[in-house]
Amino acid sequence: MVSHISGLSLRILHLEDSAADHALTSITLRRAQVEHAMWHVDSLEAFRDLITRQDFDIILADYNLPGFTALDAWKLVTVRPRHPPFILLSGAIGEAAAVDAMRLGVTDYVLKDELSRLPHVIARAREVHEARLLQEQAAHELAASQQRLAELTEHLQSSIEQERAAIAREIHDDIGGSLTAIRFDLAWIDRHAQQTDVREHVQAATAMLQHALGASQRIMMNLRPPILDQGLVAAVQWLADSFERRSNVTTRVHSSAGTIDLPASVQLVAYRTTQEALTNISKYADCTTVRIELSDTEGVFTLEVTDDGCGFDPVFLKKPKAFGINGLRERARTVNGWLDISSRPGQGTSVILSVPLDSYAANGGDQ
Repeated sequence: MVSHISGLSLRILHLEDSAADHALTSITLRRAQVEHAMWHVDSLEAFRDLITRQDFDIILADYNLPGFTALDAWKLVTVRPRHPPFILLSGAIGEAAAVDAMRLGVTDYVLKDELSRLPHVIARAREVHEARLLQEQAAHELAASQQRLAELTEHLQSSIEQERAAIAREIHDDIGGSLTAIRFDLAWIDRHAQQTDVREHVQAATAMLQHALGASQRIMMNLRPPILDQGLVAAVQWLADSFERRSNVTTRVHSSAGTIDLPASVQLVAYRTTQEALTNISKYADCTTVRIELSDTEGVFTLEVTDDGCGFDPVFLKKPKAFGINGLRERARTVNGWLDISSRPGQGTSVILSVPLDSYAANGGDQ
């Protein structure tokens, strides 16, 4: 049965085996000026049929019905997404049973001898329901935004690596080739020049040229690390050796194996993380030793870079302009990993990259 009221707003489904109680419920809502349309069913089959065919704003249900209870109806409702508030409207339910029902997710309950409370309970249930839907929508939009951000980050990182490779090739082909040609010319001049001052200038220029060649090679290695072709352990060891030579900071690499077999994308993320961590150490840590650990045990690859420097307040990590750290975190997400940073003033800093490898094994390798 459907009760039609002008200016319909709420669509109410009433599960009730007493026609008199259903009529009294409708009268109570009308007197409270609750605009509504009400569908009345008294069997579980009819209830299932209605909630399958159309949507409702509120469901009211007696607790004890012939052959079933409101909890049986509640189970049918919960499998539907964004289901409406479900309110028990009963004269036979005890407080303990009502509390148990609400623990299962039922919205509220009203005793039939307190029917005057129903309009207020419906209004409150609608407010809570609308707030929950808005929260779910916000969470969905946030998740979608984060997914778009992750995809953009991955695209940008890929573009950056491609641009770095292009610049490295230009340095090698143009600048490197020109510097090498100049070195040959200076060597020829040095062999054939008779004047002492000319040869001194040539030797000074050769020394500067050698410095320029070394710098260009270092820049190329930073832009596009061909050392990764020899494996991540070798590449990280090269970074550690280079850092130790530049900074005079004792730097040690420890690995769970001589070689660690990883997808190319994970190797690159680990390499860049090590590179950035060492750069930050050289700028801020004021340390005497650095320890780099590599491990791929229990299906998770782990890279840890630890220093014994001055450390910092973890509050710094929450600053919006912590671009380097945030960049490392976003880079880790591109390979389904995560980055942990722990530090305390005066107690050094640890940067830990963790990447589960199960997904790569399931996909048959790197994508």
